[in-house]
Amino acid sequence: MHIILAPNPVLREKSKPVALDEIAGLRATALQMAELMYQSQGCGLAAPQVGLGKRLIVIDVTPPDEEGVVPEKDPVFYINPQVKRLWGEKEVDEEGCLSIPGIQVPIERYNNIKVEALDLNGRRFTVEAEGFHARALQHELDHLEGTTMFEHVDPIARIEVFKEYEAALKAGAKPGDTSMEQGK
Repeated sequence: MHIILAPNPVLREKSKPVALDEIAGLRATALQMAELMYQSQGCGLAAPQVGLGKRLIVIDVTPPDEEGVVPEKDPVFYINPQVKRLWGEKEVDEEGCLSIPGIQVPIERYNNIKVEALDLNGRRFTVEAEGFHARALQHELDHLEGTTMFEHVDPIARIEVFKEYEAALKAGAKPGDTSMEQGK
């Protein structure tokens, strides 16, 4: 399993729902996704980013220590997540993406979100998140809709962001690099 990089067209496809009878067969894949996310020092990963067009994401917003290592892994798996509510202030902040390494893009997001999903046992649960957790959820949910960071950028500015991304790839950016200073 590996992380697919933009501009792979798989990242622009809308994901299909997971049927209840598919959940047991996705557990091993979900756990592999979590390990890949940790290895890449990410805080979220969506199934399309590993080439699987299913509505499955994993998030762990546990803050890393000084060395960038997450001390206690606490992945939360969301199968068929549905946004129930977005609210609060909208804030612009820089975001990185494991599928678009080497750059960060300013993106406006709601500060609060309520999501309902199924866990790896097929049980329904609800999460209300705020701040960075809400941002991470919205980012990964975008992936399930075939939306990348590029689509959040003004069409004129997008040209410059693409150039920056191409330069980052040429310089050797890999998943987990949020800037090329980090990747050197």
